Amino acid sequence: MSFLVSFCIIAFLMTIISILSSSSTKKTQESKVNGPPSYPLIGSILSFNKNRHRLLQWYTELLRLSPSQTITIPLLGNRRTIVTANPENVKYILKTNFFNFPKGKPFTDLLGDLLGQGIFNVDGHSWSSQRKLASHEFSTRSLRSFAFEVLREEVETRIVPVLSAAADDAGSTTVDLQDVLKRFAFDVVCKVSLGWDPDCLDLTRPVNPLAEAFDTAAEISARRATEPLYAVWKVKRVLNVGSERRLREAIETVHELVSDIVRAKKKSLEIGMGQEAKQDLLSRFLAAGHDSDIVRDMVISFIMAGRDTTSAAMTWLFWLLSENDDVERKLLEEVEPLMSVRLGFEELKEMSYMKACLCEAMRLYPPVSWDSKHAANDDVLPDGTHVKKGDKVTYFPYGMGRMENLWGKDCEEFKPNRWFDSEQEITEPVLKPVSPFKFPVFQAGPRVCVGKEMAFMQMKYIVGSVVSRFEIIPVSKHKPVFVPLLTAHMVGGLKVKIKRREVKSHP
Repeated sequence: MSFLVSFCIIAFLMTIISILSSSSTKKTQESKVNGPPSYPLIGSILSFNKNRHRLLQWYTELLRLSPSQTITIPLLGNRRTIVTANPENVKYILKTNFFNFPKGKPFTDLLGDLLGQGIFNVDGHSWSSQRKLASHEFSTRSLRSFAFEVLREEVETRIVPVLSAAADDAGSTTVDLQDVLKRFAFDVVCKVSLGWDPDCLDLTRPVNPLAEAFDTAAEISARRATEPLYAVWKVKRVLNVGSERRLREAIETVHELVSDIVRAKKKSLEIGMGQEAKQDLLSRFLAAGHDSDIVRDMVISFIMAGRDTTSAAMTWLFWLLSENDDVERKLLEEVEPLMSVRLGFEELKEMSYMKACLCEAMRLYPPVSWDSKHAANDDVLPDGTHVKKGDKVTYFPYGMGRMENLWGKDCEEFKPNRWFDSEQEITEPVLKPVSPFKFPVFQAGPRVCVGKEMAFMQMKYIVGSVVSRFEIIPVSKHKPVFVPLLTAHMVGGLKVKIKRREVKSHP
């Protein structure tokens, strides 16, 4: 039924496109420096549909040809899309004229079913009030300490034993490191956000239903954005068929399970549980007096933001380290002395080469490959690109990491040293400041990620704990395939063998 509906819609629309294209005696192809070929009425839908399964590469190719690193893509039935890899444009969109570039209804339509009125899917007063509350909570020492203890416990009692068990099998066990890191991240984000432990790293148990529903909902919601015609998914949603039916079922599961946790937490707070039960974000948001449904949407947004972003960045870093022995050796030189003591905030701050490795991995493989806003009014970007009210304006971290004018001729190579002021061998290399508008993996401006520092803390601790204990050996010699959904991931996971590293013992 779903296939038939989709086929009929697409066949009807493509028939109209063919008629319009053939009736035009002259195509009005835009210059290649401005974007893909464009035709009367139908815009660039033919090129978009042809390249929809390789949009990252296609956008990057077009942006490299553009002198301004900005392209425009008009599509039949959709708003015009402007894609930019120009840092001046990114600064203008995310900071200088922030209020003219909100998320906008077209964006919130894509994720609204899942995220509701959560902070990552709203604008205006609703966003401002949630942002203020979240910024306050993330800046408190108590939340930072709570999150660190959750992280320490999860590493020492779960991820290290899981990898140790694989190492003890003398190389006979293959581990999907991407899956392990996703499970780990889901455990941590649920403990910090909800005060609830899904125990996903117990590999003997079935996949947690909340984690499974999140995966399904996130994937289908993201694929809505790659439809050449929004009418396809909207019709399927109205008819409740195919992927939209699966999405509705997954969202119902997410909302129901999180609502149950919210109700239980609210009840425990009302009867006066101990202070230790009030450290998670859910308890803090409820204590601020917010309605249960709003709180549900807020914590769903934080789970969505934290569950796969850090795990994706670490997955790619582990693969990159396996391909670059010299970088791994240098990282071990920094990590091993610090692992001889019980790691804390100060030790993590000292890991400057670790941070450079993480930033370089995210430059090449950003967890969020692109992000879109919608123009509230007509505007002109700093490079002279005219923006019309309602246009979708997308900044593109994946493509920005591959622009020679931003990162040099070696922009496609993994070189952590590019993040230091000097590449010479010095005792204490200093990380150089890099504009967040050149490297917008955590966004920038008023919407900059409130959990940025917590994310670095988590990634440094995990990578340091793992790389100092184990050698990660990928099974396949082929380069993994990078696929962007709401959060980018490796197709098929990262299958590895685990081998104990012969270093000094750790506490």
